[in-house]
Amino acid sequence: MSAHTQAAPLGGRLFNPITMVCGLLIAAMMAVLLTRFIFGLGAVTNLNDGYPWGLWVVVDVLIGSAFACGGFSVAMLVYIFNKGQYHPLVRPALLTSLFGYTLAGVGVIFDLGRYWNFWHILWPGYGNLNSALFETAACISIYILVMWVEFSPVFLEKFGLHVAREKLNKVLFFFIALGTVLPMMHQSSIGTLLVLMGGQVNALWQTPAVPLLYLLSAITMGYGVVLFESCIASSAERRKIETHMLQPMAKVMLGLLAAFLVVRVSDLLLRGALGNAFAFNLVAVFFWFEMVLLVLPFVLVGTVEQRRNPARLFLAGVSIMLGGAVLRLNGYLIGYDTGPGWNYFPSVFELIVTLGMFSIEVLGYIVITRRFPVLNREAAMAH
Repeated sequence: MSAHTQAAPLGGRLFNPITMVCGLLIAAMMAVLLTRFIFGLGAVTNLNDGYPWGLWVVVDVLIGSAFACGGFSVAMLVYIFNKGQYHPLVRPALLTSLFGYTLAGVGVIFDLGRYWNFWHILWPGYGNLNSALFETAACISIYILVMWVEFSPVFLEKFGLHVAREKLNKVLFFFIALGTVLPMMHQSSIGTLLVLMGGQVNALWQTPAVPLLYLLSAITMGYGVVLFESCIASSAERRKIETHMLQPMAKVMLGLLAAFLVVRVSDLLLRGALGNAFAFNLVAVFFWFEMVLLVLPFVLVGTVEQRRNPARLFLAGVSIMLGGAVLRLNGYLIGYDTGPGWNYFPSVFELIVTLGMFSIEVLGYIVITRRFPVLNREAAMAH
């Protein structure tokens, strides 16, 4: 993050229709959570013994953390593959990741029955080193702290703490390196959790290859989020879209997506599980929905000429995000069957909390980009 010396606040008003809607959704979420923490999960959710986790874990945590891989994905290009031309994208991508992971960590607490024992995950005496769930929780917790350190130069620059900034630069490489390793660990471990569920998960998603699939899809989703965020931010702030960086990034994204699809289809064929995709049921429908979303980017931005079109870049990013989200939704909910007599569909209150969580991300992004040096100076001056 130290190379970002050409960033500046966008400026502008903080009170507008978007921020007011976000504020209302956040207020509604807080009311639901107050009820949840006083009267328990049963008062606001449709969770049961057959489905001990639902929308809050699958969407807010598992899908939300995958959406938050933009900072990790861009950092790999810049700091591992030495693609310095992507430096201006690091801070906005890291900001998105910071909110996504922080809220995912907080979202876990919402779903814990004994939420007051959450601190156990951070206390060595309670750690189970043989548990994939412990590794995921501990790794995400550490990664959140690492990202706050990586993003701290933004605050130091804002408040003129240049001496502290220089001292941080001397050790920042360590946190950057850690920030590229930790997501690989916990994103693959999220897939491992699916393996541990055994026969409760449909064969379309129950495979020893799922940790690799989740890791590849998370990195690819990270690039999709960067495309989405860059296009939305440029449109909202009426500034030029950074197509000179987004075009080659889209090509990298397609390469990773191709690798994912090769592994995905090969695994289904080798295990003989592809037949499940032709059953006349909801599971098969969602499988093909997932596959269409993940193939669509090749149609949208498969050629150089298509990648020059910002609208196509935006749609490709959306398609990647939705495809990765449906992959996780399918494995953890649609393709999950704990036995006869159990079913789950999220309540209105669960939906309100999820909308509130995303509203915090939107509101936080607007506030920080307008008051702190996140976006490149040229864009800020143009605004």
